[in-house]
Amino acid sequence: MHTIKQHFEDEAKDFDRLILTLIPHYPRMVEALIAAIPFDGVAPLRAIDLGCGTGTVARAVLEAFPNAQVTCLDLAENMIAMARAKLARYAHVNYIVGDFHRINGNYDVVLSSLALHHLPTDGDKQHLYRRIYDSLAPGGVFYTADVVLGSGDFVQAAYLRKWCEFIRRYVSQEEIEDKWIPKYLAEDRPAKLIPQLTWLAEIGFSDVDILWKYYNFAVYGGVKR
Repeated sequence: MHTIKQHFEDEAKDFDRLILTLIPHYPRMVEALIAAIPFDGVAPLRAIDLGCGTGTVARAVLEAFPNAQVTCLDLAENMIAMARAKLARYAHVNYIVGDFHRINGNYDVVLSSLALHHLPTDGDKQHLYRRIYDSLAPGGVFYTADVVLGSGDFVQAAYLRKWCEFIRRYVSQEEIEDKWIPKYLAEDRPAKLIPQLTWLAEIGFSDVDILWKYYNFAVYGGVKR
C-alpha cells in the first residue's frame, strides 16, 4: 500500500488527464454512480467518497444534490489537495487523509471509484463491505465503480485485450507493455464480479445490481433496507 500511495501522490496533478486515457468511458461510470442515488435532489443527504482522488465523484454528487454533506477520503495527501481545489466553491465538504477503514459514521450514500481493487485480498474486500454496510443508515446505498476480473481465463484475456485497445488510442504499445500492464499486475488486486455481488447480498444488501459495465470495468452495489 505504501507503493500505491506514493504513486497516487506523484500522479495527483496529472490524474484527471490520465484517468480519461486509461479508463474507458470514465464519465459514464461516474454518471452511473450518481444515477444510483435514490434520493430527492434537494435532500440533505450524507455521503462519503472512498478513495476520492481529485474529487470528481464528490463534485458530481454536489452538482446533483446541492444540499448534500460530502466527505472525501483518500490515502494520498496530494489527491486531497487537488480535491480541495476542485471543490473549493462547495461549502459542505469534509476531507480525511487515511485508508478506507477510516469510514465511520451514519451515511446515506457510500460511493467509490477505481479504488477498492487496491485492497490486497478478497477477505479484505469483504471486511470493508461489512464496514460500509454498518456505516449506512437504513435506506442508504453503496455503489462502487471499479476494475473487475473475468469469470474465466478466456474472458479475462478478452478484458485485457479490449482494455489495451482503448489505451492504445492515447499511448504507444511500448508504454502499455512497459508501464501500464506491469503496474496493473503489481498493484491492482481486482476480484471477480459475480462473487462480489454474492458477498454484498450475504452481508445484507438488497437490490444488488450491476448498473453499468464495459469489459473489465463495472459499477455495482446495493441498498441497506
